[in-house]
Amino acid sequence: MNYYGGKELAESFRTVRKNTITIAQELPEERYSFRPAPNTRSVGELLAHISMAYTFQYQIHGQEHRTSLEGFDFPSLMQRLVAEEKKPRSKEQTLEMLRSSGEQWAGWLEGLSESFLGEQVQMRAGMTPAAKSRFEMILSVKEHEMHHRGQLMLIERMVGVVPHLTRELQARMAAVAGKS
Repeated sequence: MNYYGGKELAESFRTVRKNTITIAQELPEERYSFRPAPNTRSVGELLAHISMAYTFQYQIHGQEHRTSLEGFDFPSLMQRLVAEEKKPRSKEQTLEMLRSSGEQWAGWLEGLSESFLGEQVQMRAGMTPAAKSRFEMILSVKEHEMHHRGQLMLIERMVGVVPHLTRELQARMAAVAGKS
């Protein structure tokens, strides 16, 4: 019996996306073109990347129902996604993209069965491990977003914004200190 199924995946993903959207809302639109270093994604490109990060896993599991990654044209998918990331968008368009893609992904996750999540998908020849469960692969979307959210929180600090999660922690700590 799996205690972390589709509904739990959807709920935890929605929490992660909610925090990403809060960061995107707090960053001023003029900072969406900010690049923390040369040859890195701008804030807007990073947010677009986050909003489309589920695409690979959704294509593999939701559309093609692959049991093997042999023959999957990963370079073409990446070219298409990178081109989409680079399209200029307003802050509101970016926020809408985050909201809609997040809900599309979470909605799909909710309906996943335990048996589906337990299925094995064979990796390409020579990859380690040789196979992964659908659960592990699908969970990587949330992990990927959390990785990039950490980058966004650092960028917030670089442009003078204290991240909301830090402010919330500080408020909780002040409340505890006030009770003693």
